[in-house]
Amino acid sequence: MPDLKHRLGTQDLGFLEIVAELWGVELTVRDIRLALSPLIRAMLDPTLVIEIIESLPGNARRALNTLVAEGGWLPWARFNQEFGPLREVGPGRRDREKPFLDPISPAEILWYRALIGRDFLRRGGELQECAYIPDDLLTLIPPVKQTKSGPPGRAASPGETSHILPVTDRILDHTCTLLAALRLGDPQRSPAVKTWRPPLHVVHALLGAVKLITSEEQPVAEDARPFLEMPRAEALSWLVRGWRTSHLFNELRLVPSLICEGAWQNDPVSTRERLLALLSELPEGIWWHLESFVQEVFKRAPDFQRPAGDFDTWLIRDAHSGEPLNGIQHWDRVDGALLRYLITGPLHWLGMMDLAAPAEGQPATAFRFSAWAEQLLLGLPVTQLADEDQPVSVFSDGRLAASVHTLRLARYQLARFCLWIDENETEYIYQMTPASLGTASKQGLKITHLEILLHKYAESTPPNLVTALRQWYKKGGQAHIQPAVILRVEAPRILQLLRESPAGRFLGDSLGPTSVILNPGTQEKVAAALARLGYLADIEYPESSDPEDGPGL
Repeated sequence: MPDLKHRLGTQDLGFLEIVAELWGVELTVRDIRLALSPLIRAMLDPTLVIEIIESLPGNARRALNTLVAEGGWLPWARFNQEFGPLREVGPGRRDREKPFLDPISPAEILWYRALIGRDFLRRGGELQECAYIPDDLLTLIPPVKQTKSGPPGRAASPGETSHILPVTDRILDHTCTLLAALRLGDPQRSPAVKTWRPPLHVVHALLGAVKLITSEEQPVAEDARPFLEMPRAEALSWLVRGWRTSHLFNELRLVPSLICEGAWQNDPVSTRERLLALLSELPEGIWWHLESFVQEVFKRAPDFQRPAGDFDTWLIRDAHSGEPLNGIQHWDRVDGALLRYLITGPLHWLGMMDLAAPAEGQPATAFRFSAWAEQLLLGLPVTQLADEDQPVSVFSDGRLAASVHTLRLARYQLARFCLWIDENETEYIYQMTPASLGTASKQGLKITHLEILLHKYAESTPPNLVTALRQWYKKGGQAHIQPAVILRVEAPRILQLLRESPAGRFLGDSLGPTSVILNPGTQEKVAAALARLGYLADIEYPESSDPEDGPGL
């Protein structure tokens, strides 16, 4: 840190005279160059230093002790937030108004005694504006007796933990599903995607962060396949390690209530590690109150994600109102929101943090490390996870059912041949159709590939389904089911007259001598044509339908 010569060398003579007056030192010269050295010598008298410190008001002494305990410096924004502002006044105004006689904050008391300075210093590999104690003064200030503080926040009450939300390994199923959907060119292909936890965009961001998908949003085959083949315990541990070290997965830009703009950069990795260090202070196995933890972090380490103490240059807006959220006065809506998101989001979704709420459907109010957390944070597989050893169920009507304990690689490969019918917390239902098989064929997949997969992963495959697949491969789709509007008349001659009229163009395939399929949307015109031929027609609508939904004759 800079010394007293640096601290005072840039000040005017009037400032030196103020410092001398407050220290009880007489300046006998009016030349700043000649006055600086004797003032510094007097201020470095150990006895005088102790006298000045002991004469400080309580709040100023606490501010000085805080700096001493922190090694002599703090980010200026944090110091300013805790110990008050320093009025920006020029020499003329200062000499007229004499703010040093009526300081408004501990910061001003220390400033005009030159016990602190303000400068840009290199800390943590970057320049940041700091409040500091000059080095040569710091060596004369008695060390501060460290008092061990308790864990940040308080334990949760029983009412705050009535409904428990334990961790799951569901994120493994979602990563598999999204990889398959991206391979099919439809990231929202899952019928249950809107209910995913974590949400789709978070799963997508995680896959990108651990480099399982390319910039073109396609699975990286040489990496995705080993991931999908890993046992669940190893796969979850692998995801946690990737998340913990990734600069690409940026939780601050994923907080739903925030919009981050501009080219500024934050460091999500150091933020995670700082949070994990704070969480490590909590008692093991105890439900902890979320909000009290957040507020205690504000008191202890408000700059946990801002090593430069910069609360003004990050361009962040409220996602709902568009309001700018610059400045430490918005700490709770930005930094506090990030803490809540990290604990109730990624740490929960990745299996490290159990949550609890006062009642089902209410937001989480408490948290604790899960039974898996220690192993995951050490980079080890979670021994409690079930194996993926259940086969795929194949039905004679072309349906497939894959359990969440079916090998994820099997589900990824088979899903590419099917329509996706249903998804829940225990299984996935797919349907093979000519259209889905055609889509697979366009991606270079063959029926022989499907037969090999069914033989490898299915408990058994109905023979009629194998026959149907081979027939489709030879001839294409043999059947097509579709809704239709049908005209039925009493005698064949009525239908013949209609075919010979201008309305004949509305008639489609014949279903017999008195029935025909009508082209979509033409029933009203056909009824009018029949009336002109002397025949009245009733148009019958299904009870649940509106006339525009699909009428029939």
